[in-house]
Amino acid sequence: MFSKILIANRGEIACRVIHTAHRLGIRCVAVYSEADAHARHVAMADEAFLLGPAPAAESYLRADRIIELARQSGAQAIHPGYGFLSENSEFADSCARHGLVFIGPPAAAIAAMGSKSAAKAIMQRAGVPLVPGYHGAEQSPERLRDEAERCGFPLLLKAVAGGGGKGMRVVNHIDEFDDALAAARREAQNAFGNPDMLLERYLHRARHVEIQVFCDQHGNGLYLAERDCSVQRRHQKVLEEAPAPGLSDATRQAMGEAAVRAARAIDYVGAGTVEFLYQGDDDFYFMEMNTRLQVEHPVTEMVTGLDLVEWQLRVADGAPLPLTQQQVRVRGHALEARIYAEDPDHDFLPATGRLHYLRTPAESTHVRVDTGVVEGDEIGIHYDPMIAKLIVWDDSREQAINRLVQALEHYRIGGVKNNVRFLHALADAQPFRQAELDTGFIEQHRPLLFPPARLDHQRALVLSAGFWLETARADNIRAGDPWSPFGCQSGWRLNSEYARPLSLRVGETVHTLTIRSRPPGHEIGIDGSLYYLQARLQDDRLSAVVDGHTLDVHGWQQEHQLTLFYEGESFSCSRHEESFEVQHGDLEGSLLAPMNGVMVAVLVKKGEAVCAGQPLLVMEAMKMEHIIKAPRDGMVGDIYYREGEQVAEGSELVVLESITEEGSR
Repeated sequence: MFSKILIANRGEIACRVIHTAHRLGIRCVAVYSEADAHARHVAMADEAFLLGPAPAAESYLRADRIIELARQSGAQAIHPGYGFLSENSEFADSCARHGLVFIGPPAAAIAAMGSKSAAKAIMQRAGVPLVPGYHGAEQSPERLRDEAERCGFPLLLKAVAGGGGKGMRVVNHIDEFDDALAAARREAQNAFGNPDMLLERYLHRARHVEIQVFCDQHGNGLYLAERDCSVQRRHQKVLEEAPAPGLSDATRQAMGEAAVRAARAIDYVGAGTVEFLYQGDDDFYFMEMNTRLQVEHPVTEMVTGLDLVEWQLRVADGAPLPLTQQQVRVRGHALEARIYAEDPDHDFLPATGRLHYLRTPAESTHVRVDTGVVEGDEIGIHYDPMIAKLIVWDDSREQAINRLVQALEHYRIGGVKNNVRFLHALADAQPFRQAELDTGFIEQHRPLLFPPARLDHQRALVLSAGFWLETARADNIRAGDPWSPFGCQSGWRLNSEYARPLSLRVGETVHTLTIRSRPPGHEIGIDGSLYYLQARLQDDRLSAVVDGHTLDVHGWQQEHQLTLFYEGESFSCSRHEESFEVQHGDLEGSLLAPMNGVMVAVLVKKGEAVCAGQPLLVMEAMKMEHIIKAPRDGMVGDIYYREGEQVAEGSELVVLESITEEGSR
């Protein structure tokens, strides 16, 4: 077994590999960019080396520098994780040339599957069923357009290199094809350095089911159950589970055997995933093979009891697979929820910010948290915005879902927008509980996944007042005599009753609450309603009774800002104080950046007339493109950013001026 390995990655997967390697007594070398100098994976490793600046092209994608550092550190092997160089055949080949073991498949196997079009040709010869489409080498727009009309609509444009939903577009009509092709090619070029596309017939109500395969250097291969990854947004997985619900034993076996045939067709070694579209009635079609460890591998580990990273290390060291197909056992059910820094209420736009407050559920045999961040870390624009993977296991799917819902209620994040509330609604939605799954699940059930808040708005304000009151009381006690009348907050006045005002801002609305002391609690008036509150604060937990309703909420306070957490949801407000600052004119007529990112395309010129819905600019964040469209008809005024420039969230991008009936400004 290796004594030292280098992990050519960052974040959660680097931490995951280090965890297993250390358990096996293997020393770990980390690499990091300037943005990751204080990252968790750097702290966990035995030693670490700086790669370069924050952009991946100048750090985590520098294959030559990584190999140089591996040799310098005395590492015998390199684990690529997922993403970055993990499916780069030239990197795998370079490792071998420099006497380093690449902990993954041979370069030839990566190359064979690296082009989705070439992979489909190989699968066709291996007898693996394929989705109808076009995967030829001729890539002219005219040829692709002709093939699209032959294939029929709806169809899926997909980059031949890479994955993760990048360089993919669903096209419903030929009139949309040219714009979709241009956008998909641009995104693929930026993400993978290859703009080539393949076309597939887009299958309605299909499920995404994938098989975990493993092969060794001695010709042995097997499959380790399957995963259902149908719940997706923007073609990126959100929630995965194993085993896939509702599959017959015959389908499960046929799909597993097809996956092993696919792996053997390219002389595969190590961990890999063969992805299928499943149509029901035992019909399934090959999509692609990922020649690496998948993000969702923990659900397979939870149901098989195996450590797939340990298998990777042992197989790379030349050991045979530790089990035969007949010895593989699947027990219970597991789910994984990907916790992202993103804004589900605004089309899942990536978010950035500092994790000022971070609390996770207690880990156990039922609950596991895989993460690469700690409280205080920054979620920036340069890398994937995943905060963590929350994995749960139990004896049945129903019990596992209950575990997931409960665990999400104990996942609390302050300082950056996130999808915890969305995941909670998703896991608890009846169609999901009933396994009514397909890749369009989120769009089909959108109203269920964005429900009204569980905590009544007024009661949330009352609890916020309770948090402020208890925080002030604790501060007063810490500052002096605990028996001082000035610390009791009774509001006592001689021969009078004092109603203390408290103004709280929620969004653009200011609510004025009146607070009267009514020992042992407070009477709180808001918008004509009265509530009686008793509350006690311990650390970040407020134990409260509101008009006889006992409940616990958690809170995170930063200066005048407060966020409350309750049953997987959050409520934010701030102390409002009157301000007499000069108010500047609003930005009506302008368009603001919806997130931090990079300007990748300016599609219009100053003075150009545009129509509502017309694309104006294209921004990129976390390697995903976001099109900024005109909200109304108008004429383009000043454009404030050029292609390649960094843009901060909320920055004014372009001015859209009105057009008079005569056509003048």
